[in-house]
Amino acid sequence: MKSIRSIQTSDAKLTMAHMYVAFAALFVGASCGLLQTLERSGKFTLPFGIGYYQILTVHGVVLGLVLTTFFILGFMLAAQSKTTGGYNSFERKTGWIGFWMMTAGVILTTIFILLNEASVLYTFYAPLMAHPGFYIGLTLVIIGSWIVGFIIFKRHARWRKENKGERTPLLSYMAVITMLMWQIATLGVAATVLLQFIPWSLGFTDSIDVLVSRTLFWYFGHPLVYFWLLPAYMMWYAIMPKIIGGKIFSDSLARLSFILLLLFSIPVGFHHQLTEPGIDPFWKYIQVVLTFLVVIPSLMTAFSLFATFEARGRELGGKGLFGWVKKMPWKDVRFLAPFIGMVWFIPGGAGGIINASNQMNQVVHNTIWVTGHFHLTAATSVMLTFFGIAYWLIPSVTGRKLTAKMNKWGIIQTAVWSVGMAIMSGAMHWQGLLGGPRRSAYSEYAGNADTAAWGSYQVAQAVGGSILFIGMIIMLVVFINLAFFAPKGKQEFPIAEVSESSGTTPKVLENWKLWIGVTVALILFAYTIPFIDIIQNAPPGSPGFKLW
Repeated sequence: MKSIRSIQTSDAKLTMAHMYVAFAALFVGASCGLLQTLERSGKFTLPFGIGYYQILTVHGVVLGLVLTTFFILGFMLAAQSKTTGGYNSFERKTGWIGFWMMTAGVILTTIFILLNEASVLYTFYAPLMAHPGFYIGLTLVIIGSWIVGFIIFKRHARWRKENKGERTPLLSYMAVITMLMWQIATLGVAATVLLQFIPWSLGFTDSIDVLVSRTLFWYFGHPLVYFWLLPAYMMWYAIMPKIIGGKIFSDSLARLSFILLLLFSIPVGFHHQLTEPGIDPFWKYIQVVLTFLVVIPSLMTAFSLFATFEARGRELGGKGLFGWVKKMPWKDVRFLAPFIGMVWFIPGGAGGIINASNQMNQVVHNTIWVTGHFHLTAATSVMLTFFGIAYWLIPSVTGRKLTAKMNKWGIIQTAVWSVGMAIMSGAMHWQGLLGGPRRSAYSEYAGNADTAAWGSYQVAQAVGGSILFIGMIIMLVVFINLAFFAPKGKQEFPIAEVSESSGTTPKVLENWKLWIGVTVALILFAYTIPFIDIIQNAPPGSPGFKLW
């Protein structure tokens, strides 16, 4: 049924290959999340000798790295194919090479986690030492993603060459920014894995510099959050306006917000290391300031999106300050799921400000508050938006239709996911304020009376996790239906037009030499001197430990 697909059949197959891996990862990772919350409640013991930290590692790696990366790349490939006219044979073959390299890396990494040879959590902090295969698998995933990123860059450059003087497609532009951030950020984790972890785990070196490895990880770890978030912004900016029948409020503002997120999301890793000794407090302060600058494009986004919603609502007859709210298509899951994700981002973003503030970070840093925050931003705002994308993207590229029944199940799934996350994340936040630790299995902590109240919060987390598991099952049922069983038809691939009042987009926003140069300059400013200081004043390296 090639004629009813929204993008070229060959490009659709590449997109769906990524989606199959992503939703398989959702099943595996969410299942481990359920087991994890049940174990932590103290009311359940893992069977067959499975270790808590083993499933915690699977949960973090599979959901935080595999699900997100594969979904994002599949979505961006489809969006760029749709807006630029498709990939040529070389670009498509290169994309498949990247896909299979990533998939091989995922399989290799997962094998060693399941063999209990790599229960080091998704941050894989040294001096915990995993099997070399774990690190080699991660390397393959990163290199494969670079290859896919290369074809996104190449296709955008080819479009510019073929359409000189014209404004580039917004979704393609956003995909380039997203992958540019990913390519620059993953240099840090690639460096620590290739130069430190692999030689160390193979026995070529006796010790590892723990502070250097953590600094390189968090150079990558924070922009990773924005790598997850930017595709959600793509949906919010360029697709949701079409779903509600409106237009993009400002093309310039959308592009500028992506540029600012690129500039300010990478040189901020030290705010994850505020309690880490060996880093000069001045440089921590600098990176905290840079962290708060990320608020600017976030507020720009909120202004632009709600301006779009209000303008469309008033076109439909909405009166008064909030009359537009009644005019939104609340019964369309393509709108509802990402909108609810957007709303969840408000408390999630507020928690991020707390985490990045030096004094308040001391209170919550090693508590499960941080885990609750992470689940609000990534597992709620981002994932609900990704689900909202899937409801139209999957049938669009498979030549099928989102039926009224699947739309209804999608609305139920959104509600179930939101309720489950409200219970689980809320309990995590509250327990964190009471001092409950993160990265830990259930413990009575020697019967300490101060920790007696933790049990009820951990039970609440198990309840919320169970509800989330139900939400995951519903989502998988919908995905399988849309991919294989929904009736054939032409599903809209919604891409909004820019409002006539948007104005002319400045060409400087696509001066890649300028923005890449500024990004590199900020990174060098934020990291060069403190990194030299870390190396010059390094403590003795550590041997590897296996504590599981």
